[in-house]
Amino acid sequence: MSAATAATKTPERIGKPLPSHLEQEVQRISEISSLPEVTTKIVQVVEDPKATAHDMHEIVRTDPALATKILKVVNSAFYGLPSQIASLDRAIVLLGLSAVKNIALAASLSRLFKADAISEQFAARDLWRHCIAVGVCARMLARAANCSESDEAFVAGLVHDLGLITVQQLAAEKIQDVANRCLDKPQNFCSVEEAIVGADHQAIGGALGARWKFPPGLRYVIAYHHEDPAELPPEFQKVNALTYIADVICCQQQFGFWLTAQMQEITDSVRQITGVTDTHIEQVSEALEEQVEEAEQIFGD
Repeated sequence: MSAATAATKTPERIGKPLPSHLEQEVQRISEISSLPEVTTKIVQVVEDPKATAHDMHEIVRTDPALATKILKVVNSAFYGLPSQIASLDRAIVLLGLSAVKNIALAASLSRLFKADAISEQFAARDLWRHCIAVGVCARMLARAANCSESDEAFVAGLVHDLGLITVQQLAAEKIQDVANRCLDKPQNFCSVEEAIVGADHQAIGGALGARWKFPPGLRYVIAYHHEDPAELPPEFQKVNALTYIADVICCQQQFGFWLTAQMQEITDSVRQITGVTDTHIEQVSEALEEQVEEAEQIFGD
């Protein structure tokens, strides 16, 4: 297989299979609503262990708006660096390439979250606010538990409900029905989706993540964030568990569109994967609203 062929081949699917008619619809959407070119390149850099700071700089410098946003994030209290940073190169030196890659990916992916309202009760910005909240919460939990994956957890939280945006495009009336049913009577959101839509947003998001060639770690989060993280390959369990806990917290506190994880519980086994304790959860929950508001400002357009 040539390098060009390998680069264009859709990765192996992570997640539950879709009914054939939904598979075709996801394929159609992925062709019509492709990722922005700069985001696609950033995804490739994030996945490439040989990527350098120079590779990232060469991508970001072609998009002045994205470069400005990255520096805005780096210089915010969100990262708490001791002095203002005027160049991306300096940011990479201080934060490390891994952190800056994830900031760049988060900043570029924020452009995708322009979905319409899910129902009369939830405005267009509610899904975006929920995803930002889960990303912020996952990052805070990771830091509280001294996990090294705090930046990966933030991006994972940001994209975890990518499938829900896709479901809106595929079946807006059906997902509104799902939301209304779960609002009227609290119940398992994914089960209602499967009954009405034919698949849940995890499966649909997993299919789209494969077509957009997201890194495996993000595709596992998108495809399994409502499932038991212990059932996943070991290398993907921690970020998935952080996202799972954060999703439950943010649904309990009703950040944005909060119906998807309202019936889930944070079990001892999920906490053990991350090292997150009840004390960590309480501390993060108390500080979450202020952190979410700040993140909305710096990652919003």
